[in-house]
Amino acid sequence: AKEVPVSKNHCCCPYLAIVRMPTHGLITRPGGQNYRGRGPSRKGGGQVSAASGKKRSDLEKAVLDEMLVDISGVKWDDIAGVQEAKRTLQEAVILPYQRPDLFGGLRAPPKGVLLFGPPGTGKTLLAKAVASESGFHFFSVSASSLTSKWVGEGEKIVRTLFSLAREMQPAVVFIDEVDSVLSRRGGSEHEASRRLKTEFMVQLDGAAAGGAGQEQEKILVMGATNLPHELDDAVLRRLPRRVYVPLPDAEARAALLDRLFPTNRSNSSVAVSLSTADRREIVRRTEGYSCSDIKALCQEAAMAPIRDVPDLSRVSANSIRSVRKGDVIAAMATVVPSVSQDTLDNFAQWDRAQRG
Repeated sequence: AKEVPVSKNHCCCPYLAIVRMPTHGLITRPGGQNYRGRGPSRKGGGQVSAASGKKRSDLEKAVLDEMLVDISGVKWDDIAGVQEAKRTLQEAVILPYQRPDLFGGLRAPPKGVLLFGPPGTGKTLLAKAVASESGFHFFSVSASSLTSKWVGEGEKIVRTLFSLAREMQPAVVFIDEVDSVLSRRGGSEHEASRRLKTEFMVQLDGAAAGGAGQEQEKILVMGATNLPHELDDAVLRRLPRRVYVPLPDAEARAALLDRLFPTNRSNSSVAVSLSTADRREIVRRTEGYSCSDIKALCQEAAMAPIRDVPDLSRVSANSIRSVRKGDVIAAMATVVPSVSQDTLDNFAQWDRAQRG
């Protein structure tokens, strides 16, 4: 099988941890079985699974190619901060699948989990870490993939997605921006949208069901949203475990700053001159920033030494000065927090309402 390149640069910021399935080759599932991703196929013919010899339909090939994501490089310890969210997911999802003998009956894990919170806080990365630590395959679907690539085929795509998840279980089906797919139903809604939502509901029910005398399916449905109040009530019932993913705390901001501006020059192409006191001050002043905000802030600060050079064509890379604390502070005039206090208050209010 072809080696899968995996990024090692993970943290709470989702933009620093993008891991994708290879364009060609095999993805190995727990137990050593392989499933082939995108590959050449003859016109009119289906792709063949490396594990079962089953001939794949064009729709199955498309779903595997677009939605099956390699997450083998994502580790739980790579995620800084969000300790409460990590503890909840560890207790509710990871441990029950690692020790099924201890988590049966009333302790059975939920079949649906909703991650909600401000944008840019690492909800997608948390979902990937859950799948990776549990040894699950990871299918990722978004509203944009359903609407832009397969217009009018939404119901078939959803059925095929869950069929493949059952075949390749244990599996996580992750719905990014779930509010865009499963928002509240209204009278003016397009018929195709209603049918798509109905099919999702049917499949969510199927993933949660465990028939008498049948082995419980190992399929976990996870959704992520920045707009939890927009979700249909029927969807919320099918995602009973809700986990709030807040803005990064001081510990997470410090870890992110160290990864973006490492103290060891060999780990970065950008020279940095930040003392421990400088880093502490930056961490303090970035309270209210999301992970993506902090990345944008550091990118803006990293440009300051470049802008100081009148003619870049005549200087060597080693002669560019280091990034200093003043560059980061100056960048704060341009890069401001993207999440308002009102938005944070709304998340807290919704969370309290769900807890009763």
